[in-house]
Amino acid sequence: MSSALPPRFPITAEEIARVVAEFYAAIRSHPGLGPVFAAHVTDWPAHEAKIAAFWRNAILLERGYDGNPMAVHKAAGNVRPGMFEVWLGLFDAVLRRELRPDQAASWSALAHRIGQGLRYGLVEPGKSADGVPMLR
Repeated sequence: MSSALPPRFPITAEEIARVVAEFYAAIRSHPGLGPVFAAHVTDWPAHEAKIAAFWRNAILLERGYDGNPMAVHKAAGNVRPGMFEVWLGLFDAVLRRELRPDQAASWSALAHRIGQGLRYGLVEPGKSADGVPMLR
């Protein structure tokens, strides 16, 4: 008999859904990020449900998410250096507003690790080992 793994930190699916909804409300009104997302997201409720499933998978270790964030962000074609810092700053502000400090800190650390991986996969392949952009 197998037992489920415990969540990475204590949080409910409802709290995850609330953070995702508040974050994307902030994204839609953001002058820099809003247009980037609007170019790709035509069904916000479906997008938010998919992202909430992503976070439930990452935090609660549920298996309801089926997607490849790296491939999606690469295919978008309009994700630029510097956007990750803005995105994470906005996300951190929502976390601090919506959650207890311990939850916000734990989720923020996870989001920053994921963001670092995405940034590396999307932005860094265009640079040489010394950080200089490679021109092709």
